[in-house]
Amino acid sequence: MSIRTLDDLLAEGVSGRRVLVRADLNVPLDKQTGAISDDGRIRAVLPTLGALVEAGAKVVVCSHLGRPKGTPDPQFSLSPVAARLGELLGAPVRFATDTVGDSARSTVADLADGQVALLENLRFNAGETSKDEAERGAFADQLAAFGDAYVDDAFGAVHRKHASVYDVPARLPHVAGRLVLREVEVLSKLTSEPERPYVVVLGGSKVSDKLAVIEALLPTVDRLLIGGGMCFTFLKAQGLEVGTSLLEKDMVETCRNLLERSEGKIMLPVDVVVADAFAPDAAHDTVRVDGIPSHRLGLDVGPETVAGFAAALSQAKTIFWNGPMGVFEMAAFAAGTRGIAEAITKADAFSVVGGGDSAAAVRALGLDESSFGHISTGGGASLEYLEGKTLPGIAALEN
Repeated sequence: MSIRTLDDLLAEGVSGRRVLVRADLNVPLDKQTGAISDDGRIRAVLPTLGALVEAGAKVVVCSHLGRPKGTPDPQFSLSPVAARLGELLGAPVRFATDTVGDSARSTVADLADGQVALLENLRFNAGETSKDEAERGAFADQLAAFGDAYVDDAFGAVHRKHASVYDVPARLPHVAGRLVLREVEVLSKLTSEPERPYVVVLGGSKVSDKLAVIEALLPTVDRLLIGGGMCFTFLKAQGLEVGTSLLEKDMVETCRNLLERSEGKIMLPVDVVVADAFAPDAAHDTVRVDGIPSHRLGLDVGPETVAGFAAALSQAKTIFWNGPMGVFEMAAFAAGTRGIAEAITKADAFSVVGGGDSAAAVRALGLDESSFGHISTGGGASLEYLEGKTLPGIAALEN
């Protein structure tokens, strides 16, 4: 892969130059208070922003947050992110109340060397996500006008063909930021020659979301451990009763086929925690997978499953984990995810947490992030990379 890096840009000198940085500041916000509940993605971009500030650049940061419909929506404003970013950088971050309008233009124009500005949510503009190349290009023109150079440090968005990710780098000298570079280096280890045994843990709710990565990984992994809501479709494929658990009926035959082709690589839960309802205070018990009552639903893997999965992980030299084992947001159904995460940290292996809910779980459960080899900031992007797909944002940097 031939991509110019942030160090290349810094070597050329950025003092006094405007540098447009595409970051992934799509952090979760508390629905009641609007406060940031996990600032991991903000912290992840600090090495790139800090280096640019220290070198005297005028740093213009842009990002999306949530899924607004192409028009301004106050609940998706990046205003709280600007405040938190300023706290972490140790200097105020100027905030533009629009993306490419009067506020953005004046905010960028007033930047001094070493100062940082954050533009309002990119997705408040329909051009950011438009499938119409002319509309997307017109928005990219407006964004590119704010920079003399472009840095992509938004790994969580590189699988999107969006204006700020795909079209802007065609208009400016472009480099990969430190986070994007690290993500690609780590994931390329998993796709080239991973040290074996190579064990993958997949969770989350739907088989359909993970089917492509399962298909891509099956020939290359030594063990594939499947938990989370998606395990019930596999259990159904084995002819088991799954009660009212999450089930993709149209995927049962696909799962049966995967099990037949897996040559014993796929490990499924042997026990699960079942509850009367999807609620934090619901009555719940642990049962064997061949004894799930028809009126109850599975919300976590059980202790025997954790022990079996942990035994497989203890033999691994390379581990990739994407997706929680249960509804970890509810304390009663968090033990499976915690147990697997702790088993990964104890393994003598290079471990990668594949972003998304898995990364959120690591932080929500208070686990030591440094005990994992790498925690990705991009769940969807990391999965598509492992599937072997071309990621638009990476392709744009290679051009």
